Amino acid sequence: MMFRRARKMSLEVAAEVHPELDPASYSLLLMVADAGSLRAIEVAERIGLDKSTVSRQLANLERLELLRRVPDPEDGRARLIQLSESGRSRLDQARQRRSRHLREDFVQWSTDDLHQFARLLGKLNAMY
Repeated sequence: MMFRRARKMSLEVAAEVHPELDPASYSLLLMVADAGSLRAIEVAERIGLDKSTVSRQLANLERLELLRRVPDPEDGRARLIQLSESGRSRLDQARQRRSRHLREDFVQWSTDDLHQFARLLGKLNAMY
């Protein structure tokens, strides 16, 4: 049940960022946002996919104007993947909306319940 809800939330947030954004590409977008900038090969290694598969997803994110490629200052032959201004703005807005919705959802919970939930989520996350 929890995993279905998480998947549904991913679909919703991805659509909030861009109507054509699928959850897998949304995950890539989050990875790049958290890292600041990455090479395509680093993205592929982190998620365990073939570079050609990742390249197609990154190209689609570029087409949606959510990512941009910039020269790597350490290697003139390489390019770094970064969020575009539009990508940063759209992602920030979607995160703010999602946070607001979660706060509204959890307002009914007691402080003890919230602490226990956070502890159990931490335990679950540590397993993976």
